[in-house]
This record gives sequence, C-alpha cells and structure tokens, in this order.
Amino acid sequence: MEKRKLGSKGLEVSAEGLGCMGMSEFYGAADEAEAEATIQRALELGVSLLDTADMYGPFTNEELVGRVIAGRRDEVVLATKFGNVRGPNGERLGVRGDPEYVREACEASLRRLGIDAIDLYYQHRVDPKVPIEETVGAMAELVEQGKVRHLGLSEAAPETIRRAHATHPIAALQTEYSLWSRDPEDEILPTLRELGIGFVPYSPLGRGFLTGRFRSLDDLDEDDFRRANPRFEGANFERNMELVKRVEEIAAEKDVTAGQLALAWVLAQGDDLVPIPGTKRRSYLEENVAATEIELSEEDLRRLDEAAPRGAAVGDRYADMSPVGL
Repeated sequence: MEKRKLGSKGLEVSAEGLGCMGMSEFYGAADEAEAEATIQRALELGVSLLDTADMYGPFTNEELVGRVIAGRRDEVVLATKFGNVRGPNGERLGVRGDPEYVREACEASLRRLGIDAIDLYYQHRVDPKVPIEETVGAMAELVEQGKVRHLGLSEAAPETIRRAHATHPIAALQTEYSLWSRDPEDEILPTLRELGIGFVPYSPLGRGFLTGRFRSLDDLDEDDFRRANPRFEGANFERNMELVKRVEEIAAEKDVTAGQLALAWVLAQGDDLVPIPGTKRRSYLEENVAATEIELSEEDLRRLDEAAPRGAAVGDRYADMSPVGL
C-alpha cells in the first residue's frame, strides 16, 4: 500500500489506517475472534496504522490490539489516546489534561498494549480547565523519556493547535471528516497545512451511513450508539439518505461501492490525509482497503462535490457537541 507522511518529523504510515474502536464497544455486539482476525488481515494487506484509545471498552480495546500485535510490533504504527476519562464500569468521568493524568494514562496504556513506546499519542479531547501548553508539555516529557514517539491532538480548534504546536511539534490532528462532515475544510485543514501537521480523518464513512448499508434504524443493534446520533434520528435519517443515494448513483457508474467511493474521495483530498475507517469484520476491511486503488477524475470529484456539498448532512455529529472542537 502507498505510504504517506504525517507531520514533518518522519512519521510514515500506510495511506489508510484501521480504526479499532468498534471492535470493543459502541457498534453493537463484539466478536473478539473476528476482531483479532481483522487486525491480522489488515497487517497482511499493508495497513500499518492502528488506532485505539484507552476509553474504548473501556480499556479492553488496547488489550485486544496489544495481543494481536505481539510479535509483529515492527509492522505497526500504533496510535492511542488519553483524556476521555472512564471508570471500570464504563461510567464517564469527564475530560482530563493535567500533567499528572497524562503520565498516569500513558503508563496504563503502555501496560495494556504490552509495548515500550507509543508511536502516536493523542490528547483525545481538549481539557478546558488546563492550558494546552501544560498538557502538551507533559506529553513532550514522555517523548523525552522514550515512552512516546510522536504527539497528536483530536478535535482541537485552530488556535489550540497553534499553541500546542508551538510547545512541541504535533504530528497529526484527528477529527471527523467525510462527504457528510466537511467542516474541517474551512479552518482546520488550512491551519494544519500551514504548520506542516498531518490530518487523520476518523469516521470517513460517516459512521457507516455513507456505505448505504443502513436503510432504517432497524438495521442497527439495540445497543448501537448510533441510534441516539442526531444524524440517524427520524427525519434527519431520511434527509441524509438522499445524500447517500446520490453517492450510490455515482459509485454504480464506477462499479465500486458507495463506501469505497466515499473513502476514495477522502484519500483524494491530499497526500497529507490518512483516513482510519473502522470495522470489526474482515470483509468490510478488504472492501475499505480496495478503495486505495480507486482513482477519481476531476469530473468525479466535481460530481461528488455537487452530490455532497458542505453542510449537506442534517443533524449534529454528536448528541452533545459541547466537548468538541475546543
């Protein structure tokens, strides 16, 4: 698979990564054996960037990833995150970015993952109570100690990104970006490109909506968090399905799936972008990886712009947007 650079400090990864969150939580019932097989298959296909976080599970997703990569560490660029604090029973305990917590969280992640150093360590959400310079300063100490190789941020605003980068070079920013979430084009992407920071779009398939696999909420498991997602609710679902149908029409002409076309669109937005579509099944992984081979013409891109212009999706990205984009 094609390689891409994230940031200016030598971090090189596969053009497409793998988001591992749904293997442990949020998207219905987990199948650990299939999840492990999916990660193994990703490595066979040349996917090197694996994305997890301490809060997924909680805590169990890092353990899952750690088990699979044991003995294959040199094939993997491992990204994990801290900051969304959860208790052992899954309770949500807010956001923390204080230096003491940064150190505690890193040690815990290293232990669960069974590794000596994290390749890319993200602050999952910005803590409004702690200056970003303090948080990133503590993260920089982890780099000096050899426990972390590169630093990242998730869902941070342009000014926060600038202040963080001035404290220590930031390799990558992670934010939702897809045909139905194009807000980063306004300020985030220009800021990243000015500073030489890579971009890691998560949910590049719109939490699966852009694949066209969901025709109603009945297609989702009872415990799937998307049931409470504003874009999946009521009239919003129907309006957003119109967007998907337009993408499906173009995909059919190119003899690819709607999901592959949506991924190819993200990949075409620049070689400083590395999307991390999540899946817990090998079949969907293989479909997603095949999207890296799709070439889009200027006409294809123009038609997709018309089919899914900025602001086309109806509904917020999350039910509570208050912690997002500080």
